[in-house]
Amino acid sequence: MIDWFKELFSPTNEPELTQSLLVLFMAISIGFFVGRIKFGTVSLGVSAVMFVGLFLGHLGYGMNVELIPFIREFGLILFVYGIGIQVGPSFFSSFKKEGLKFNSLAVATVFLGGIITYLIHLLANIKIENAVGLMSGSVTNTPGLGAAKSTLIEIQKQLSLPADYFSDPAIAYAITYPIGVFGIIAMIIISKFVLKIDLKKEVDSLNKINNDNGNKIVNQKCRVNKPEIVGKTIKQVLREIRSENLIISRQKHSGTKVVYSPSLDSTIKDKDVLMLVGKQKDIDSFIEIAGKTSTDLFIESQSDVTTKIISVTRKTATHKTLAQLDLYNNYDIRVTRVIRSGLELLAYPSLELFYGDTLMVVGNKTGIQEAEKVIGNSKKLLLEPDFLSLFGGLIFGVLIGSIPIMIPTLPVPLKLGLAAGPLLAALFISRYGGVGVINSYINNGAIHFMKDFGICLFFAAVGIKAGHGFYDNFIENNGWMWLYYGCFITFIPLIIFVIVSRFVFKLNYYQMVGIMSGSYTDPAALAFSTKYLDSDIPNQSYATVYPLVTISRILVAQLLILLFAM
Repeated sequence: MIDWFKELFSPTNEPELTQSLLVLFMAISIGFFVGRIKFGTVSLGVSAVMFVGLFLGHLGYGMNVELIPFIREFGLILFVYGIGIQVGPSFFSSFKKEGLKFNSLAVATVFLGGIITYLIHLLANIKIENAVGLMSGSVTNTPGLGAAKSTLIEIQKQLSLPADYFSDPAIAYAITYPIGVFGIIAMIIISKFVLKIDLKKEVDSLNKINNDNGNKIVNQKCRVNKPEIVGKTIKQVLREIRSENLIISRQKHSGTKVVYSPSLDSTIKDKDVLMLVGKQKDIDSFIEIAGKTSTDLFIESQSDVTTKIISVTRKTATHKTLAQLDLYNNYDIRVTRVIRSGLELLAYPSLELFYGDTLMVVGNKTGIQEAEKVIGNSKKLLLEPDFLSLFGGLIFGVLIGSIPIMIPTLPVPLKLGLAAGPLLAALFISRYGGVGVINSYINNGAIHFMKDFGICLFFAAVGIKAGHGFYDNFIENNGWMWLYYGCFITFIPLIIFVIVSRFVFKLNYYQMVGIMSGSYTDPAALAFSTKYLDSDIPNQSYATVYPLVTISRILVAQLLILLFAM
């Protein structure tokens, strides 16, 4: 009576589809449970799925041999595409600030790890595929492992090599992965004490830098009392201070409670109260020539002029600039700022709107209602999954990853593969708001689900396959020595990075920690650092370097395989 149950849960060398799916689901569900167990302030998180998969594989559980590659690659594609869509806007905007410096340091760390990996391959006589596995595990880089495996398969096909010609780099990856996770966490703690970091001073220093840069959008009230600007239009005054991106969203004349949204041609009168929106340095420049900071509360009244948040969901507003929509002349409302993927952008006339953008508008209720008919503001549409955009973007990514790049002396053409291709596609789509019918907007819940689901599929498939004969391989290849070599790949680049970034580039400690986590693409280290430092500041520098680091790690892994595998 229970034979079917026993057969379903018994390890077998040739599992059917149902058994394969059951093992996959077991690895993910048990892995999530194990990942929530904390060791002090550290937990394995989603990476526990791989270790549970290793354990199940070691016990004899397996998956259909044709199913494993599909699960592994599909999971990897979902993960990197989600990352690209999520960090794309902040990635490109960061190059206007310190992004070039941050990415240069992070990419240099990647290539230094690649050089150390090659030296280990050369001096320790370790197969290059195993050395790349050591590298990918030591820096917790999953896409690099996926790219290495895809390249090995491509070489086998092109040169008609037997299936067991190359070793599986996933075994070396699994052995050194814990070194990567805990090594960077140890480095964060050690560097704090060795450098004698005062966290309060670091926060104050970073706040001062941010205030000096003046990139944050703020609003402030101004009382006009300087006769030099009385009688002039808003446009004339903004030109005088050379800050035409400053927005005056509200105006109230002295002696009245009536508030309205002014145009650029509105005249400024004595003792007017103005609501200014823009960068702090522009606001300070305006107040200096106009009057003084005001504490007037009537200008914030919602009776005459109201503030509302509107989302772009109609084609009539998508890929149109604010100047083309001309909302002030058409509907008597002003857009003060645009929020895109968590970034606040000043609403200057040439700003192009993307699907899913959030606009903060000021105006009368009737005008806002009329503007909504053009802009959309359908919350339902934003919550519904746009499968055309999602899978259209994935197709675009797979095509980019499949383009062969012919390089002389290499045994097979270089391809970006199923890791870098979708990542580049996602970055491109998020940068330009979409391609044709493909939109860049995916709500945050869907992005987090796609990333976590994708990495779970990848970790489970890799772990279950590598688990077969894992112990034998550990003994055969002297796994303790692999751990030893992994320490070189983990710690040497980190130590050099800390010295250079702190003493040469004078980086803030919080930024440094974010780059360390990003250069090793280690979300576990990032999660630890935000809790350890009680701050979200490392998230910003992590997101800045993550895309370019991921692409660099993919290319380094592929090049090492292509150059030295044969």
